[in-house]
Amino acid sequence: MSSDKNYNDKNYEPENLGEAAETIDVDPSEEVRPEGAEVATDEEISEIETLKNLLQAKETEVEKEKKEYLFLMAEFDNFRKRTIRERSELVKNASEKALQGLLPIVDDFERGLDAIRDSSDAEAVKEGMNLIYNKLIKYLADNGVKAMESTGADFDTELHEAVAMVPADDVTPKGKVKDTVSKGYTINDKVLRHAKVVVAQ
Repeated sequence: MSSDKNYNDKNYEPENLGEAAETIDVDPSEEVRPEGAEVATDEEISEIETLKNLLQAKETEVEKEKKEYLFLMAEFDNFRKRTIRERSELVKNASEKALQGLLPIVDDFERGLDAIRDSSDAEAVKEGMNLIYNKLIKYLADNGVKAMESTGADFDTELHEAVAMVPADDVTPKGKVKDTVSKGYTINDKVLRHAKVVVAQ
């Protein structure tokens, strides 16, 4: 058995393979498709490219609109903050102006009080008080504040606050304001303070 070839020898080489094995050349540029797969036509490839381009255009459009939306949101937030600040400043300045207008009347009151200490003339004191009162009423009117005429008027819950009820009589029928305990005021035709009244029942 010494003449037998040792096929387990790793250096063993076959003596004769006969004809050379046939080699298959494959073009790497050709797409390898599974058996039975359909080949896309030029028209389908063109449609796919068109859809890709359309998708890209829409994505670009969405991105642009997103940036514009964020910009508008930032602008609106700035506008809101600016409006709040301006409103706060307006209220502050209006309050300062209103209080500043009252200071001359306070000065008149102080001068009137000084005059009372050195005067025994009640008529002069009364005249001084009337002058100051009229000045104050004029200042309020210039700023849109007016007193309500409540006594004798129909009771109106939008204008009046009933603090007491009295029986109706020939002078003041039922549902009318018998007396005004505290005057009501409006500012630019809006109720600033309700009148406290006595109502005939």
